[in-house]
Amino acid sequence: MRLSRRTSLFLLAFGVWSWIIWITFAKNLWESDRAWAPDGSPTAYFIVHAVLTVVSFVLGTIIGVLGWRGVRTRASS
Repeated sequence: MRLSRRTSLFLLAFGVWSWIIWITFAKNLWESDRAWAPDGSPTAYFIVHAVLTVVSFVLGTIIGVLGWRGVRTRASS
């Protein structure tokens, strides 16, 4: 399957944007009062959002890699 240059650039930009957003979210999550119980253990809020963050990093990476491959393929053609 061939992606257009425009689509490839969009996917690459989405992957980069996803990393920027989710790194910021992860920092905010770590510093959140709701993330930690009084005894210092993670709360359910933290666990759920940490899983969400990891999944989003993985999906953002996959989408970004697809975009990068599309851009690279179009450049070599």
